[in-house]
This record gives sequence, C-alpha cells and structure tokens, in this order.
Amino acid sequence: MTSVLEIKDLHVEIDGKKILKGLNLTLKQGEIHAVMGPNGTGKSTLAQAIMGHPAYDVTQGEVLLDGENVLEMEVDERAHAGLFLAMQYPSEISGVTNSDFLRSAINSSREEGDEINLMQFIKKLDKNMDFLEMDPDMATRYLNEGFSGGEKKRNEILQLMMLEPKFAILDEIDSGLDIDALQVVSKGINELRGPNFGSLIITHYQRLLNYIEPDFVHVMMQGRVVKSGGKELAERLENEGYEWIKQELGIEDETVDAVE
Repeated sequence: MTSVLEIKDLHVEIDGKKILKGLNLTLKQGEIHAVMGPNGTGKSTLAQAIMGHPAYDVTQGEVLLDGENVLEMEVDERAHAGLFLAMQYPSEISGVTNSDFLRSAINSSREEGDEINLMQFIKKLDKNMDFLEMDPDMATRYLNEGFSGGEKKRNEILQLMMLEPKFAILDEIDSGLDIDALQVVSKGINELRGPNFGSLIITHYQRLLNYIEPDFVHVMMQGRVVKSGGKELAERLENEGYEWIKQELGIEDETVDAVE
C-alpha cells in the first residue's frame, strides 16, 4: 500500500508569534515535493513542527501519516512510523560513534528480537559510505564531531539511506555545499527514489533541483502554500524571483519572523 502524508490546516507558533497559518499539503510515496519561498515564510518551521520540536507550538491542524495523526506521537514514535528529518544544522554528539548511532537507530525501529545482523549492518554501511564517497574512518568518528559542513550533510544522507524511511523531510540539505558535495548528496537521494520513498525538499535554490527533479514545486508565503506547479515553476522562480507571485496574488511584503 502506498503511504500518504497529509498536512491539514496546520497552524504553528513559536514564542507567541504565528508562523504557519493554515498550511495544506499532501505527499505520497513515490513523489518528490520541493518547497521554496523567501526567507521568513515558515519553511523550516514546517519541518520542525512535523517532527515535533518542542519550541514549535501547533495550535491547529493535523499531520496524518496513513490516517494517523503524528502530532499526537512522541518524536521517536514519529521516526518509527516512517518519518525522517535531515536537519539544516546537524548536532554533534561526543562519545557516540557514527556506526553505533546508525545501528542503534536501525534496531530501535525494529521489533524486539529482530535486530540487524552485525555483518549485514557492516556490509550495508560500507556500501552506502562508498556510494556517498565518504572516508571509511567516518564510521568510527563521533557523530558529526569535527565534521565539515559537507561531511555533515553527507552523513545526513547516509542516515537516510541506512534507515530507509517512508518519508524524508530535507531541510536545506544543499545549504553550504560546493558543487561536488551537492552532486553526491543528490545522488544519494536519487538512489532512494522509488515507490516506497517520498520526500519533502525545502530549499532556497533551484540549483538543487537540477540534480533532483521534483514532481511538484510549492511556494510558501505568509505561512502557507500559495502556489504549486511542476519543475518549470522552480525554473521561473530562479529567473524572475518571487515578486510576480506577490503581484499575481496581491500579497504584501513578508511580515512573518520565522526561524529559517
């Protein structure tokens, strides 16, 4: 069965400020959705709210994964249900190696007594690290500690490839990447593309979408989706900016102070 992620009339506040104001979006496995928009429109707020960051207060709406409201779940339960967030600024965790973290994450999503075989894990880890052109030593280094920006982003994609979630939310995964790293990260996402994987890609730049062709492109302004289309929409935004959408829809300048 194809899984569906439905975001319905989502309203989110942070520190009493209204960020999302009735956002609606539906994703299905097998689809890649790109979300674009000016700074301060709530794109990263959307990602954090879906995954349950405690600083983001959902005041109205639902996020349904196959009909079940994930907003009623703990963060780990959302991950176990099949959601994954690649963060814009991944945290460093001293004392926990990359490989130990990944194996624990995989096992936590499995039924008790069904832990991944060690040799099976090592084989899968080596294969994916080689695919992402990662130094083998990164497996034994502490999680993200001392990693460059590009290494952290590759490591997020490594986690994605190891965990194989139903839906991945990629929050500006292209931020700070040079062209070589961008191509490798894109290669990893495209490798997962298929009927059992869906993704919501949040980005400021059309260049990422040169490597990961989206099925749908959505523009966020004033805390909601105001326009949707195909890849041609992203190309027009790259060439013309957002002013034409504001004029077309009668939208004033952005006033939302979102955490991006």
